[in-house]
Amino acid sequence: MKLLLDTHIFLWFISGDPQLSKNIQNAIRDPENEVYLSVISIWEAIIKYQLGKLPLPEHPATYLPKQRDLHQIASLALDESSVIQLSQPLLHRDPFDRMLICQALQNNLTIVTVDTAVRAYSVSVM
Repeated sequence: MKLLLDTHIFLWFISGDPQLSKNIQNAIRDPENEVYLSVISIWEAIIKYQLGKLPLPEHPATYLPKQRDLHQIASLALDESSVIQLSQPLLHRDPFDRMLICQALQNNLTIVTVDTAVRAYSVSVM
């Protein structure tokens, strides 16, 4: 399975947050799965860090890529083909989530999230 982690899922995973279900933890750790973190999630986390809404043990420019590499999660770049998917109807107001949805649609990925609003799109959700 090809998984795209929502920002909060990645943050919960790297911090060992108990809100993250064992099922999702196991899916992320399963070597049979391809696991991705979008550059959009890095962008979102940096903004939240700068606003004082996301405490991290190090600056996000260092910490987040280091954690992504440590956990063998691939980086997913944003490309024009994904951005074009934004022309779909606006069903979710969060611009970061909308971009993740577009990347999932374009790249045939399953979004790993607890955000129920993502289910409004015709995208695979875990």
